[in-house]
Parts: sequence; structure tokens; C-alpha cells
Amino acid sequence: MTTSHAIECTLPLRQRGRALQESFPAAPAPSSPAERTIPSPGRVPRVARLMALALRYEQLLRAGTVADYVALANLGQVSRGRITQIMNLMQLAPDIQEQILFLAPVARGRDPIHLHQLQPLATILDWRKQRRMWNVLRRDLGL
Repeated sequence: MTTSHAIECTLPLRQRGRALQESFPAAPAPSSPAERTIPSPGRVPRVARLMALALRYEQLLRAGTVADYVALANLGQVSRGRITQIMNLMQLAPDIQEQILFLAPVARGRDPIHLHQLQPLATILDWRKQRRMWNVLRRDLGL
């Protein structure tokens, strides 16, 4: 006999300094035993999410939806320096950007590559040199 359980909880949400209380229904319980045993494919590496974020920010800037990095920083509630770090990923060669976006999911443990490892590549304007450095980095990390 299979039984379903629903869990409802109240989460405190903050909006500009004041707390809000809002209830969210829990996700429905799996209906069959097969659904319960499907392993998770893993999580997307952080650097891949940051690359996608940089691409989205670039879209917003080009469309004029956001005026500049300061506005992005305010919207994201991060420093202007952090926005610059993220946006530096746009200086990478397009094929490197694509490889970063499609990095293999991380099943467990730490991500194999981090943003600080890509920052030196982004400062190189010559894409051929970037590609050589990227290949060395990938080889060293076992990607």
C-alpha cells in the first residue's frame, strides 16, 4: 500500500529589511517506487551558472533594460567588483564559453573548476592563447 504525504511549511522571506511570511505547498510525493529511486544527475557547476548569468547580464545591458554594472550590482545585491568578475567571463573565446556552459554535472563534492582559475584567461585578448591556456587548465584539472 502506497501513501502520499504533503508537507506545508512557512518560510520567512526578506524584502528590503522587513520580513514577510508566506506559505508554499510542498512538492507532491512520488507516486511510484520507481520515481523514488531515480538518482540525481548532479548539480550544474557554479562556474557554468556564472557563465549563464554573464550572458544574461550582457543581454540586459544590450537591450537597455539595465543601464550599467552599478544597476546590475544593485539588482543582484552584490558588489560592483563581483559583477565585473562575472562579466569578465564574456572576454573568453566563444568556444571556451560554450565548454564552460556544458561542463559535466557534479555528482558530489567540490566543483572541478572555479571562477578565480578563469580570471587570468579572461585578461588575455588573444583567443588562440586563451585556448592554449584553457587546454592546459582542463588537462591539469582532468576535465
